[in-house]
Amino acid sequence: MRPVAAMDYFMRNRLLAWFSERIIGIIPIKRGAGRGEDPLADPEAALAAGDILVIFPEGTRGEPEEITRFKKGIARLAERGPEVPVVPVFMHGLGKSMPKGAFIPVPLFLDVFVGAPRCWGGDRNAFMRALADDMQHLREEGHFPDWE
Repeated sequence: MRPVAAMDYFMRNRLLAWFSERIIGIIPIKRGAGRGEDPLADPEAALAAGDILVIFPEGTRGEPEEITRFKKGIARLAERGPEVPVVPVFMHGLGKSMPKGAFIPVPLFLDVFVGAPRCWGGDRNAFMRALADDMQHLREEGHFPDWE
């Protein structure tokens, strides 16, 4: 399991970069990539290699327990790997357990709600709406699905 994380934050010095890549196993992504750059190349390669990715679709940490507008990178990645399911996960309490700027988590309980897997359906906007709806449902209802 490998988190996709902002290069400008997690690679800002050599010690943090070493820890982020060697211990956590992040896939650094360049936010605001310029023309000709493909910020999704490394996450796409990781998926092709069978890695499980952790992606925060908002693209940044917002206010704790609040869902903000998703970036379209998650849909672009799903489009490139239509056979790879996207599993929505809502975590409640993360803002208290790992506040912004913290390096070590505070030992508090988290609630983690897992939704049903969703696969690419062929339309970027529809995928984004469905994923946002899934997350909102998990936030409001908070349950674990009955999977076979």
